[in-house]
Amino acid sequence: MAATYREIKADILGRITRGDWPPGSLIPGEMELAESYGAARATVNRAMRELAEDGIIERKRKSGTRVRMSPLRQARFDIPVVRREIEEQGAAYRYALVSSEAVVAPDWLRARMALAAGTEVLHLVCLHFADAAPWQHEDRWINLGLLPQARDADFATSVPTEWLMSQIPFSAVEISISATAADRALAAHLDCSAGDPLMMTERLTRWNDQTVTYVRLVHRPGHRMTTRY
Repeated sequence: MAATYREIKADILGRITRGDWPPGSLIPGEMELAESYGAARATVNRAMRELAEDGIIERKRKSGTRVRMSPLRQARFDIPVVRREIEEQGAAYRYALVSSEAVVAPDWLRARMALAAGTEVLHLVCLHFADAAPWQHEDRWINLGLLPQARDADFATSVPTEWLMSQIPFSAVEISISATAADRALAAHLDCSAGDPLMMTERLTRWNDQTVTYVRLVHRPGHRMTTRY
């Protein structure tokens, strides 16, 4: 039976760990590995691609594949589903739509989302609650040129992130995390005082080089984010 890509990945990683292929050494090419494992080249390619994504090896078109001199560690973020985040903490989740409006994208947003002039976007403002207490303020813009069906979606009952995940995959995500101060509107929504320091996450999601959505998520005072690598 031909080796699976998981078995090939584990075997290559084992050879690197044992020192058979020390840091900086050249790894055999995909065709040679495919023959030695009795597998298709595509299977080997997937194993090698994952090892490269894990920061274990480095692949270059002309000079081949080498074991990295030191592993490249990368922080990885999943797109969080706030309902799941709240329920995993044992709290009851509630969602509320504050406003929804289809508008022509303003200039600052066109530049941020790389949109053509005149592109319409759906602007949503939402609140998420945990045990009736404000948890997160969501200010989202959806590209109606790419997702015209968003115009007729019922966001009074559908959580935007969950709806988007059911409609379209993503090929790239850009995340920025910063601090902000609560203005009067945010203070009212998040039940805090104007001027209080808050954590803000900005997320830009793309599919095939087109921007799907841009969102600003402002978290309640004391919010903490954890990632693993």
